[in-house]
Amino acid sequence: MLLLTAPVRADAPLIVLDRTQLPFDLGPGHPANNPARPANSPHAAGNSAGNTANSPQAWENRPTNPANEKRLIITGDGGVLGYYATNAVGVLNLFDVNGRRIAYRPARGTRSLFTTGGAWCGTVDGRGGAIVLAVTQSCARLFSR
Repeated sequence: MLLLTAPVRADAPLIVLDRTQLPFDLGPGHPANNPARPANSPHAAGNSAGNTANSPQAWENRPTNPANEKRLIITGDGGVLGYYATNAVGVLNLFDVNGRRIAYRPARGTRSLFTTGGAWCGTVDGRGGAIVLAVTQSCARLFSR
C-alpha cells in the first residue's frame, strides 16, 4: 500500500509507540523498513537533506507558508509540535515548529519514518485520507530540541 502520494491537508496526531508492540510488518525488523535498506537511507537522492525539495528553505517547507497551518503535527492534548509536507516525488517530511527537518518517510516501499540521521523513528498510518504518526520516544523528543 502506498500512502501519501498526494499532499494531504489535515492535522496529524503524533503518538508515542512501544516498538515492541508493533506488528512485524510495521517495525524496523521488516526488510522494507530497515534503515540499512538503500531506499531508506538519508543519502538516497529523494530523502537527502541536500535535495532542495526537502530543504526547510523551500517555500513548501517553510513554517511561514500558510498551507502548513493545515498540516500540523499535534499532540493528544492539542499542542503543536510542528508540521509535515509531502514533496513532489512523495517523500513525507516532518518539521518542528521552527522549520527544522526532524524526520522523513521515503516516497516508496515503506510506511516507516526515519530521522534525518537515518535511524528508524516510527511509522505512518494513512487510512481514510488522514494520517497518524506513531513514533518512538526518542523521535518525539526531537521535536522539542
